[in-house]
Amino acid sequence: MTLHSIAIDGPSGAGKSTLAKALAAQLGFLYVDTGAIYRTVGLYVARQGGDCADPRQVLPRLPEIQIALRHGEDGLQHMFLGEEDVTQAIRANEVSRYASQVSAHPQVRAFLLDMQRDFARRYHVIMDGRDIGTVVLPQADLKIFLTASVEKRAIRRHKELVEKGEAPSLETIREQIAQRDWADTHRETAPLRQAEDAVVVDTSDLTLEESLAALRTLVKERLGL
Repeated sequence: MTLHSIAIDGPSGAGKSTLAKALAAQLGFLYVDTGAIYRTVGLYVARQGGDCADPRQVLPRLPEIQIALRHGEDGLQHMFLGEEDVTQAIRANEVSRYASQVSAHPQVRAFLLDMQRDFARRYHVIMDGRDIGTVVLPQADLKIFLTASVEKRAIRRHKELVEKGEAPSLETIREQIAQRDWADTHRETAPLRQAEDAVVVDTSDLTLEESLAALRTLVKERLGL
């Protein structure tokens, strides 16, 4: 059986996880949220009192991290630290910063690379992140670069946090997203960039349904699925 892989890259808040999860459900593919893996590493280091930006405080902790990615019968991804399900904990706003910091360390990316590639060796996958099409799955059957304006991404993120009971200002969220964009595109190892053969999908002026329909059309045109 020929296995298919779809790589979705793009900046924070572009809707990668939401759309990749929905598309995977439609296609019957396994969805892998790589950002959640980095968030879990960052959460662990922060909980241990370490500075996620300092490799001297991050790298010695890698061998001791008991990190696991498990999928339920519904196909949804859950992240575990040991036996603790941290799926919700890693979505706290400050964990975005931890994830960006630990992902800048080449040794962390190397540590997690085979875990990510192994899913593509065993399943039909849709994987989202920031270097999937360029580093993790450079041979993916379809590469999509999903983006949206900083303003639209900030509005979406603010709404999401307010619904969770958190209330940071829209301006704070806007600044955090801009800072994350800069960090992700300027890091030395595997910076966020569009793969040469990726299709750009800008969701700034699209609804969730319209964005999903655009991705579904690409899959049909490129993979015949």
